[in-house]
Amino acid sequence: AMGRAGLAWAAALLLAALAAQAAAVGDFDPYRVLGVGRSCSQADIKKAYKRLAREWHPDKNKDPGAEDKFIQISKAYEILSNEEKRANFDRYGDAGESQGYSQHQHRQFHHFHEGFYFDESFFHFPFNSERRDTSDEKYLLHFSHYINEIVPDSFKKPYLIKITSDWCFSCIHIEPVWKEVAQELEALGVGIGVVHAGYERRLAHHLGAHSTPSLLGLINGKITFFHNAVVRENLWQFVENLLPGNLVEKITDKNYIRFLSNWKKENKPHVLLFDHMPVVPLLYKLTAFAYRDYLSFGYVYVGLRGTEELSSQYNINVYTPTMMIFKENIDKPADVVQAREMKKQLIDDFLSQNKFLMVARLTNQKLFQELCPVKKSHRQRKHCVVLLTGEGDKFAEAYEAFLTFAVANTKDTLKFVHIYNDRQPEFADTLLMDDEKYQGKSAVVILERRNTAGKVAYKTLEEAWQGSKEDNFILLDLLDQLRTDPGLLSSETVLADLNDELAPIFLIRWLYSTLDYISDCWDSVFHSNWREMMPLLSLLFSALFILFGTVIVQAFSDSSDTRDSPPSEKEETAAKAEKNDTSFSKESNSRIPKKGFVEVTELTGINYTSNLVRLRPGHMNVVLILSNSTKTALLQKFALEVYTFTGSSSLHFSFLSLDKHREWLEYLLEFAQDAAPIPNQYDKHFLERDYTGYVLALNGHKKYFCLFKPHKSGDEGGTLGSCEDYDSSLHTEGRGKSSCSPRSRSVKNKLHKLSFWMERLLEGSLQRFYIPSWPALD
Repeated sequence: AMGRAGLAWAAALLLAALAAQAAAVGDFDPYRVLGVGRSCSQADIKKAYKRLAREWHPDKNKDPGAEDKFIQISKAYEILSNEEKRANFDRYGDAGESQGYSQHQHRQFHHFHEGFYFDESFFHFPFNSERRDTSDEKYLLHFSHYINEIVPDSFKKPYLIKITSDWCFSCIHIEPVWKEVAQELEALGVGIGVVHAGYERRLAHHLGAHSTPSLLGLINGKITFFHNAVVRENLWQFVENLLPGNLVEKITDKNYIRFLSNWKKENKPHVLLFDHMPVVPLLYKLTAFAYRDYLSFGYVYVGLRGTEELSSQYNINVYTPTMMIFKENIDKPADVVQAREMKKQLIDDFLSQNKFLMVARLTNQKLFQELCPVKKSHRQRKHCVVLLTGEGDKFAEAYEAFLTFAVANTKDTLKFVHIYNDRQPEFADTLLMDDEKYQGKSAVVILERRNTAGKVAYKTLEEAWQGSKEDNFILLDLLDQLRTDPGLLSSETVLADLNDELAPIFLIRWLYSTLDYISDCWDSVFHSNWREMMPLLSLLFSALFILFGTVIVQAFSDSSDTRDSPPSEKEETAAKAEKNDTSFSKESNSRIPKKGFVEVTELTGINYTSNLVRLRPGHMNVVLILSNSTKTALLQKFALEVYTFTGSSSLHFSFLSLDKHREWLEYLLEFAQDAAPIPNQYDKHFLERDYTGYVLALNGHKKYFCLFKPHKSGDEGGTLGSCEDYDSSLHTEGRGKSSCSPRSRSVKNKLHKLSFWMERLLEGSLQRFYIPSWPALD
């Protein structure tokens, strides 16, 4: 009875849990959030989303609940704009990205009713979303939001992102530290993000987070995982390590003049930060990263010896953090701010007002667009006064006069800039139209950008700019007229985009990219992030397998033709055949040999195994049988006959000394009898048979050979060794008399028509004599 009661109690608990979960899933209705019907079209959904997104965007709607409402709207649109997710919701009521979770839940629920059955997957049900920590709600990231906004923003500030999920007890463990660090770092300018892996499975997979909790940093679009203990100090150090190491230069009495004088080379104002902290505070590093495209930063530790001159020169209060901006004049700061506690907002306001020099040089199109924006209305006209000049002392006076004029006439509606004609020739030629009176001189142009396509209205001062008082009065008068008469800019033209003068060359960019990639790979290997490393490891092992596989195959299959043998065992016979040689004139197919000679190696006990027994498949060794007395003559004739066949890499040429290895040859010919008898092998001349001039084509792999025997002139086959008269033109004795004695014919004529036999050998039409195994060559 107690067992049945316990079972019923467990069933009730499970039913309650499932009901609560079903209610939680049913609480979020994307149709209700967007205010559309279930039969609405995609166009209606998109229209409703745009209207609600504009209304509830946190930047426009200051309602405290606007951010939560905007997240719900985005989530609803993400579900309904995807036909698969929408169908899943319509069928199962699944409002999340749990990939069929509700369907699975539905099946488990029915299993439970039918037979009180459940498996361990029941325990993977997520918590109710309302039980998640509300402090993370404002940091929640969605895939489209991450790609379109967070990644581009990571080029201005680093992000610290937490990957979490339901039923993650380790996530609960790190929560107190995460809350504290997230609050502190956000106040300094670090971006904070939270990804719920259960609802944003696609984003979690994109980030490479395969487990929860995971912490990662994002900067310049690059992801770095946090691998240490989750404590405050480690997280701060992790964020600081994300930043480049050369953002802030340490400044002392010895280098401050050099640092501030770099304004001309870098075309940036320079910032000096005075503080009593030995190490550069993270706030300053984050600020330097955010403004690195506009400003250069130096840090002065006022408690350090060697900074007294600096502090005295600029009258610094060593007890109060101070920030100074220097522009063209390094003797006096252009702006100063002091505060007992430097706040991010204070620093941002200060720096945003001092991003440019008084007369900045136009070095790229982006800078030109920022300094000379396109007019938005008649009340917001922005005019640029451009000095087109050159580099060097010759133009220094004109530039200094223009700078003095700019400082004295600074206004919100005017921007003073200059440009080097030789670095931006297309820009200068378009405005000056190659007028000779400006050649080698400076000119001033007043212009207004009309659109983003490059159209500008402008007016050029009639005379070259020399910086005289008269030039100053003329320019001042034109600017006064411009306030009341915008039509003063009567000329119009289209400017091409400016060259990026400060862009690094391709090789340096490639080097930096390579170093970043190597660093990422090393980090992945070091921290055993094998999932991310699998493509690289697969490629690496494939390359190694191919490399070593090729080497091993070549090592085992290499013919010993390439192995050195004693010099006395190798003969190289020149194959300089005469044009009237019959063997060449009768060739049906011409071949071009690889070498100018025939390389013939003696077959000995040293190279016998590699040159025959282990010869590669498809390769043959053509062996000439000779004696010491016939060696020279036969080798010369052999070379002439086979010369045109040396172009084939599958043929190898050797000779065998009959004086040394007669038994091997007789043993070979004897073993070949059973399979295919050799004609006239055992006749009355067997014991004293002269084998000189025999040629054997040995196929070591398939264990067979083809045989060439000296033949009579009428035998075209070349395999019958009858001793009959040869053509009278080919020998000098026995002209009308037959003789079976080798003395009756010339030694060289023994190899007559060997070339024809070689042709048939390559055609595969010769008779083959198979043997069970190759005999030893003793």
